[in-house]
Amino acid sequence: MDNRQAIGSWLSGPRAAAEEMGADFGHRGKRLGLPEHGPGSVAPLGRRFGALFIDWALCMVIAYGLFARGDQQAAGNWALGVFLVLSVLTVGTLGCTPGKRLMGIRVVAENGGRLTFGRVIVRSVLVCLAIPALVWDRDGRGLHDRLARAVQVRI
Repeated sequence: MDNRQAIGSWLSGPRAAAEEMGADFGHRGKRLGLPEHGPGSVAPLGRRFGALFIDWALCMVIAYGLFARGDQQAAGNWALGVFLVLSVLTVGTLGCTPGKRLMGIRVVAENGGRLTFGRVIVRSVLVCLAIPALVWDRDGRGLHDRLARAVQVRI
């Protein structure tokens, strides 16, 4: 192996190096029994970030209008609480937040059913902490989804 190949695998990351050695990771969601494409497949990261942006903007408007009384700093603080309540109520009852619905995403249990109320609370609190949502596994699920045994799928 020459130095260029070694540097290329180092820059590409461990997954690329493992795939070059013949490891087959399959598509995202394969370990969960989900299809590669279409409804029921793991929702792409871009759609999930889009849904989060929509939900956060909605929560900021609600917080600013109802609780902050014109104070932008207070609106940001209140928005986190509004986001928690919005997430628990909508994911717990409908399986998706308004942003997820607009982006064509639904939160389901690993077995395809509904999340229990306890799992919805755990997931929502961890999303509000932000860090667990930024740690992903090879299926593209955040730590918040793994701990709640949930997966975000396309509708």
